[in-house]
This record gives sequence, structure tokens and C-alpha cells, in this order.
Amino acid sequence: MSGAGTNGAADGARRQDALEGFDYVRAPAADGSGGATGVLLLHGTGGDEHDLVELGAFVAPGAQLVSPRGRAPEQGMNRWFARHAAGVLDVEDIRRRAAELAAFVPAVQERHGIAAGRLWALGFSNGANMAAAMLLLYPRLFAGAVLLRPMLPLTPEDPPDLSGTPVLVAAGTTDTMIPGDSTRELIALLGRSGAEVTENWAEAGHRFGMDEVEMAREWYSRRAG
Repeated sequence: MSGAGTNGAADGARRQDALEGFDYVRAPAADGSGGATGVLLLHGTGGDEHDLVELGAFVAPGAQLVSPRGRAPEQGMNRWFARHAAGVLDVEDIRRRAAELAAFVPAVQERHGIAAGRLWALGFSNGANMAAAMLLLYPRLFAGAVLLRPMLPLTPEDPPDLSGTPVLVAAGTTDTMIPGDSTRELIALLGRSGAEVTENWAEAGHRFGMDEVEMAREWYSRRAG
């Protein structure tokens, strides 16, 4: 499980659907519970709605999973928002795409019985950047977030109130795709906004290993209850 993956059990439990213009898959809680808690899975560049289902089931076995597909394709690859060049993000498009996703979230919660205040986000790379943007622009949308290899996507005009929101930032010390300074800027901004930030810097590149996944599972279990 390094960046993405699937297994037979998760495949069999998935249901493909569409809502608010998003194609997505949903999987029930892996532990067989009712799934009033949910996790929104946001894939990386070139991924799709199936990529992070196995990861989500491992990190949050008591949550039902909702995994949409990014709607900003780039050279045939699914992304969450446009960029001008590698590492140069299109902030206007981030805001527009974030508004679209912000409309999707309450609709999918209502459809699938995810309780208010019980939806978490888990994103990788471009998906982690999108999750970070959602935290900064819509600070009460998520109960918390796991951000794998994020950078600072934008700086909001007004500081968000993220008081008490737990956020895990998992970065790689040898990641050549994500500028470390940008990740540190994101961590600092989240902290100034009141988020309870846990940062983890692994001796790794852009892809993450099983040790980080196990750390994320333990971190989530202590906070999601």
C-alpha cells in the first residue's frame, strides 16, 4: 500500500454513483459498523475515485468512504484543479473547484447518512492540496484531515477559524515534487488558524510507505473515537 491500491474486499463493497456533477464510489465501514462517520478520499494527479479506497479502509475502518473523481483533467490525467506549471497553482481555479466540492459534501452526507460534523478528509498530493484548500476556505466542513504530501495551495483573504480541528501533515524529507518550504508554510498557517496540527516528516520521497500509513491509522483512531 504505497500511494494507492485496491483489494478484493474493497472492490466488492464499492458502489459507483454520481452527485452534484461528481462521479464517485462509496464503500461502507470496513468494520461493519453503521458508518455515521465518513471519510472523503481525494486522489492524487493521475488517479481516480478507486485509488485510495484500500488506504481509507485501513486508516479509518469505522468510517464509510466517499471517493470522488477530480474534475480538472490535465493531459488526460485527473486533477482537482488547474496549475500554470509544476508547483505553480492556479488559485482562481482552486477557489472555483473548492466551491464545487463544498456543494458536493453536504449532498453526499445527506444521501449516505454521514452525520453532521463527522466527515473527515484524506488526500494524497494534489488531493491533499485540495483538502488543505477546503480547510482554509470552508473551515467547518471537515471534522479533521489527513494530508499526505501537501503544499500550501493558497492564502485566504480572511484567516479561517479551525479551532480544535485535528490535521495530520505527512511530508517526505526527500520529496522532489513538493517544496518543503511550502509544506512548512501550510503547517504554520493551519497552526495560526487554531488547528491541532501534527506534522510527520519521514525519510521518504513523494510516495509514502506502510510505516506512515500505520501512523496515520493510529493518529486517526485517537481523534475520531
